[in-house]
Amino acid sequence: MKRIVLTILSVLISLTGFAQVHGSFQHGGVEREYYLYLPDAHAAGDPLVFMLHGYGGKAENYFPEFIELATKEGFAVCCPQGLEDPGKHKRSWNVGYPSQQGWDVDDIDFICCLSESLKAEYGFKNAFFSGMSNGGEMCYLMAHRRPDAFQAIASLAGLQMEWIYKSMSLSTPVPFIEVHGTEDRTSEWTGDPENKGGWGEYIAVPIAVQNIVTNARCTHEVCDTLALQSPDAHRVVRHSFEGGSVEVKLYEVIGGKHSRHVSDADTPRLLIDFFKRNIK
Repeated sequence: MKRIVLTILSVLISLTGFAQVHGSFQHGGVEREYYLYLPDAHAAGDPLVFMLHGYGGKAENYFPEFIELATKEGFAVCCPQGLEDPGKHKRSWNVGYPSQQGWDVDDIDFICCLSESLKAEYGFKNAFFSGMSNGGEMCYLMAHRRPDAFQAIASLAGLQMEWIYKSMSLSTPVPFIEVHGTEDRTSEWTGDPENKGGWGEYIAVPIAVQNIVTNARCTHEVCDTLALQSPDAHRVVRHSFEGGSVEVKLYEVIGGKHSRHVSDADTPRLLIDFFKRNIK
């Protein structure tokens, strides 16, 4: 039986209107670290969002613009910390990169167990899942392995690894959005079937999203363009896939690079509104 231990290491009250909890959680015999951000007026029933950092990133205060808005809107945010992979010794999430070969860390199970523990501890009633880059890859893996664990999933500059696409099937439809730049040279919009970038083979972003669209049995697509954030912002085309059992959207950032695209769209607001529409 898996032994799960929750230890609160520290609690800090910030001047920005939310509490920060630095905690640890034992999973698979390893002490895992996370940061939890609670609304000032936290109460049982608040929704919880998991926000995962990218490859080599760190959890503390990850995506501060999102944390600030989320806590103002009554959401708690959990930013867990990835472990160092065996190849490059970078903190990451295990999605099967070449540098992660032979690594037996089950980050999907870790996240799901931590989510259940936090819901029991704090009384959260809805849980949502998001991440950027390597954290975005976890979004696709989560949609395949544990679509029941979260009410909605949002990927930022994420990819679907080819091994997931070819070896796993989607079962339960889950609301899903992807925000991705067409000129992203780290996570190529057109995919990387020959592993030229060194991250392993992955499929094109539109194909990855279409796989989710097909599983949701969407019947048609509606496209519109978001208002420009500024004169220098990239144009964002919103692809809304309608008529299905759940909400699926692709935000195509024309000419956008590898980023969370906060200068091209109000990404924090986009995510929060998406999660709000999927509260049960």
